[in-house]
Amino acid sequence: MPRLTKLSRSIEGRVALVTGAASGMGRATAHLFADEGARVVVTDVNELGVDKVVAEIEGAGGEAIGFALDVSDPARIRNVVDAIVERFGALDILVNNAGISVGGAVDGPDSDYEDAWERAMAVMLRGQVQLIRACLPHLRREGEGRVVNIASTEGIGASAFNSPYSVAKHGVVGLTRSLAVELGSKGVTFNCICPGPIHTGMTSVIPDDAKTKFARRRVPLRRYGDPEEVAHATLSLVLPAASYINGVTLPVDGGLTIQNT
Repeated sequence: MPRLTKLSRSIEGRVALVTGAASGMGRATAHLFADEGARVVVTDVNELGVDKVVAEIEGAGGEAIGFALDVSDPARIRNVVDAIVERFGALDILVNNAGISVGGAVDGPDSDYEDAWERAMAVMLRGQVQLIRACLPHLRREGEGRVVNIASTEGIGASAFNSPYSVAKHGVVGLTRSLAVELGSKGVTFNCICPGPIHTGMTSVIPDDAKTKFARRRVPLRRYGDPEEVAHATLSLVLPAASYINGVTLPVDGGLTIQNT
């Protein structure tokens, strides 16, 4: 009996570039995409981590290649994108996941704050813009390109002593919305994920008892999230069947941003 529905929920054969994929949410996304049949490009500043994730994917029967990539380096971005297209002949999905943990008091030492500000913008905002610009000719070639920008709940709220990070993440939300309007007619969708408290390398420095106390007080689900839970939300936004989802900002935070008390 034929299927009654027409839209596909498969990314098999699609070429997906994931930044910051050596650990945490990026690694989980690379693994999940490979499990779903995508040809995955693993990138990160941590070259050894890239090699490890590629080996994990290949060991599980998936297809992956890897590149060391500092997303604040526009020339390196262009070289990597060219190499991807030369290898696979296409680039269908971009997941802008690379990020750093950086903050500081606005009235702190000038050099420290300016340094934090410049680094936050270079990696978490300009880096996303540069990647989008480099990938765009390939993403719109078939009229079914998908971009998911990873922001944070700091992109729809704020914490004290964290303005460089928070401003960069607010910028990611604005970038996503702007490009969704600008490029939707070209067949490229732009959506944004805002993870809340997730078990990653960045949060590993927080003591377990502090995490537990925070989650019980601030998160309706009373726990930190797992990187794979973010990866599944990302997957949902890049499916062919997600063709009418554009400009969305999706919190993956256990309900943190809706809880008033």
